[in-house]
Amino acid sequence: MITSVFIIGISVVLFGYWLRYSCVMLLRSAQEGAENVTAGDERFNVHAVLERLQTEADLDPLERALDRDYHVVTYLIEHAAGLELASVENKLLVLDYQLMRLWSHLTRTLAPQQSRKALTEMAAVLAVLVDQMGEQSQIQMEA
Repeated sequence: MITSVFIIGISVVLFGYWLRYSCVMLLRSAQEGAENVTAGDERFNVHAVLERLQTEADLDPLERALDRDYHVVTYLIEHAAGLELASVENKLLVLDYQLMRLWSHLTRTLAPQQSRKALTEMAAVLAVLVDQMGEQSQIQMEA
């Protein structure tokens, strides 16, 4: 019995480590591949939130802005079949966004710096998804 619990515990820890590592690598590769990224789509708040995260003390309005963008992006991922955004990588990034949102809520009062880092990663995830969406829609317009 103890051995089974130990194996399950180790498996959960290793799965969490794999998930975290995969998300970090996806974000890093997407950010390295986007060397010529413009200021971003004006319809989304992601790039403005990334800039404001470094200076603004109140994180709640920034989180609400990210949540609005998140709902729009996830709706488009689920319903815009022509954009081809429903890849496994994008689903992992959406899961990472949700986990970072939970971490941000858990650390908001006790460790505000950790909460700020979580919001930064949430914004980075949305920036990658918005940039991919922009690239895909541009490809669709050219075709």
